[in-house]
Amino acid sequence: MIRVRRIGVTAVALLAMAGAAPASAQAAGAAQDRLPSAARQSAAAGDSGTGLPPGWRVTGSGDARQLEWHTGTPVPMGDARVEFYAGDRLLGRPRPGGDGRTFRLDLSAARTKGLKKLTDLQVRASGRRLDAEDPSGAAQAPGRSGALAAVRPPAPLPAGKVDPGKPGTYRTTTGEYRLGSVRLPGFPAPVEMQAVVVTPQGATGRRPLALFLHGRHAPCYTPHSDEVSGDWPCPAGSLPIPSHRGYLQDQKLLASQGYVTVSIAANGINGQDWQAEDGGAQARSSLVRQHLARWADWAAHPATAPAAVRRGPVADLSRVLLVGHSRGGEGVNRAAMDSLYPPAADQDGYHGKTRWHISGTVLIGPTVFGQNPVADVPSATLLPGCDGDVSDLQGEVYVDGTRGVSRGTALHSAVYVVGADHNFFNTEWTPGKAVAPADDDFYEDPDQRDPVCSPGTATRLTADQQHRAGATYIAAAARLFVAGDDRVRPLLDGSGVRAPSADPARVLTHAVGAGRTGGLLPDGPLTVTGGGARLCSAVDPDASVACLDENTPGRSPHFAQWDTDREAGRRAVALRWSAAGSAVRIRPGSPVSLKGAEQLALRVFVPPNTTGTRLDVAVTDAAGHRAALGTVRADGLPGTERTASYWAREVRVPLAAATRAGLDLRRIASLELTPRTRSGQAWLMDAWGWRPGTPAVRAASLPRVDVGRLTVKEGDSGERTYRVPVRVSGHGSGQVRVYVIDPVTNEAKGRLVTVRPGGHSIDVPVLVRGNTRYGADVANDIVVKAVHGAVVGSHRGGVTALNDDPAPTVTVTPVADRVTEGETLKWRVNLSAAADSDIVAIFVVQPVPDGPELSTKDVDPQWLSDTTGESPDPERPLSSLDMYLWADVPAGELSTELSVPTVRDQVAEQPERVRIALTGDDGQVHEGLPVVTGTVLDAS
Repeated sequence: MIRVRRIGVTAVALLAMAGAAPASAQAAGAAQDRLPSAARQSAAAGDSGTGLPPGWRVTGSGDARQLEWHTGTPVPMGDARVEFYAGDRLLGRPRPGGDGRTFRLDLSAARTKGLKKLTDLQVRASGRRLDAEDPSGAAQAPGRSGALAAVRPPAPLPAGKVDPGKPGTYRTTTGEYRLGSVRLPGFPAPVEMQAVVVTPQGATGRRPLALFLHGRHAPCYTPHSDEVSGDWPCPAGSLPIPSHRGYLQDQKLLASQGYVTVSIAANGINGQDWQAEDGGAQARSSLVRQHLARWADWAAHPATAPAAVRRGPVADLSRVLLVGHSRGGEGVNRAAMDSLYPPAADQDGYHGKTRWHISGTVLIGPTVFGQNPVADVPSATLLPGCDGDVSDLQGEVYVDGTRGVSRGTALHSAVYVVGADHNFFNTEWTPGKAVAPADDDFYEDPDQRDPVCSPGTATRLTADQQHRAGATYIAAAARLFVAGDDRVRPLLDGSGVRAPSADPARVLTHAVGAGRTGGLLPDGPLTVTGGGARLCSAVDPDASVACLDENTPGRSPHFAQWDTDREAGRRAVALRWSAAGSAVRIRPGSPVSLKGAEQLALRVFVPPNTTGTRLDVAVTDAAGHRAALGTVRADGLPGTERTASYWAREVRVPLAAATRAGLDLRRIASLELTPRTRSGQAWLMDAWGWRPGTPAVRAASLPRVDVGRLTVKEGDSGERTYRVPVRVSGHGSGQVRVYVIDPVTNEAKGRLVTVRPGGHSIDVPVLVRGNTRYGADVANDIVVKAVHGAVVGSHRGGVTALNDDPAPTVTVTPVADRVTEGETLKWRVNLSAAADSDIVAIFVVQPVPDGPELSTKDVDPQWLSDTTGESPDPERPLSSLDMYLWADVPAGELSTELSVPTVRDQVAEQPERVRIALTGDDGQVHEGLPVVTGTVLDAS
């Protein structure tokens, strides 16, 4: 039984408090698919008096206030963040308890005003419900293909000119090193410096370095049991889970091709990153650069290196590939940013110089909480089609989010792996291969097999097939980004070829960057006419046209939710037609240049499981000359309501017809799409001029923005103005969008801001009013996103005003404590002073010292069910149920009523009593706290 405390902010007030994540309330999560149906049902009973559904509690007083959710089966520790919602309103991000079943939202930085009704408490991770069955119903997706039982893999693509998945000529050797632990800002416990090294034997000269960083997994396990722990350091009797050894297959492939490889451990971060507002991205970057600094030292002084490093060739730190899995993906993205645009010393755990060059990154099922990809470092992002952890495939933002930010020369590739889950890219997260407990994160529900992702379907990959595909495309990225082999580019840039070593996996790609020209982006000024097409918004709930209706089964990686309820941009062109031949014209605000391009590349998606959608493509120049370019075909991905399969395929048409027609390719004024199928839907993400080749990448000199957090006391009187701490470093000027989140409504209002080092252009004043009334802390938050010519490190922060007034005391007086059966027992719960927050007094039903006790048959059965989740049968004393009663005193008021409704029966009985005691902050009854007794008389 979860114990609760005497005074706390009620769940009604929680809705008002927590419009955004508290400063220290981060947690890893797991998606709904990782839990069986029974496990998604909360185990602990709630209380109808405060509107709390089963599984929810409010505990504590003062700074110890928490909202708890408890589930009967442990939630696997994963990379997506667990989030508490009320309907569509984010309450905050809780921290996990050590049992894996309990999640607690620290309310010390929550809001105190706003919504007055508690409705629809939810637990989500990457948009998936963890606490309830998926409401979308049977597994059926839109499209002409009908029942999903007929879903088949896409047809295999033609083979590319080279296959980077083939082993190279070198034999490999494996070893490990362990160095002294390091301290990282904000983490109380030191973090290990441990790694496994795989190097090529007999390779001469300096060799490029590939560094791997695993994601967020349980850090510890107990041998010969199913027990895992999220604590760090590992509890007695348990061992660290060797997640860093899970990429040996990938390392050996690269080492055979001449790369020095190292995979580093990050359990010390995984066990503590709930304390970091960014989920640990900066800490992971610091750890990566701590290791790179050691490798730079060893390259300069090889004799000082550990034995595992000395056995291989010297690493070339001017050619570094970073590979990150899940939160490790976000970590290596931040490491690439920090290497180019160093963070301030007080937020970083690495204080040395950058003595390396990041040639590219590979991000496997990554999180992107900050939505701040590094535009001038090439990247390949693997998107697992059956990801049950980071299930919204938010890593797509590492592609889409780079558009227009910098020079556009770096290739950013999305690699969609049909039938892959989140975990199997790491053998230490794979059942049957791992030394510790492991699972398939796309949970197989025996009551409802998924036609795309359940094991044994035509589309689901085995663990070995998936890992082989992952290794192949990691090697492809290394060969393109580090070795500069342009023959590999078609495997990553949407050209529609495959690497046979990845067979039978179906791997699809699209890309932006790499010198694409004339971007026609729905995010910019655009006019759409004809054919029933309209601009749609991905993330603005007030938009007249949503890109995907809320009832759509399935999701789009392009529209993954961020930290705001709405954003500027992030739009697409939505087409819907019921007859062929009606042209859609898309006109940018000013003509775009396709000069030098050979083809027009479009990123288009259609509903999952649909095939054969055809669109004619034409362009018109500023002088009105029009040319038909050809026809493209778009097929949907395999998908269900449990997958994020609304993902764009790259299709291309030659521009030769426009050249022959004499169009001025420097001034293309409109794009025309004409459906040739009888009916259907399609979404255009963007269109670009494309030509072969991989241009050289030179990082621009950009300003960097980091948002901090200031914590102040509210005071007893007066008004004080504070400003959100924002640091702008680096060079040059650029544009970012700043969203100020209203602490009452949680609505975000954005503005475009030009930033430059040393300036104060991001000025967000926060007015704090002092008083002497108790209330919850108030978080005034902002989030920042790069738009053009800038990078953003720490994207979220604000000013938190701490309550500094004592909580009111509680007394109880009888109203009707002696009644006849069928009437209601009542007491008045009083506060010594009104509060600015709703206050809940929590009582426990105790055994009666002598005489008959009120039983489950003596109270209203609906009230009993709402209060405890129990039924009257079999009859038993109320005190045997561990029954807690909640009395909610609304903000500004001094009292409320506590009641126990009774029922009349036909049994002659002696007077029966109930004893109710107020609990203390520890959930226990203490001497001196109010205790009341009620008596129920027989009606006969």
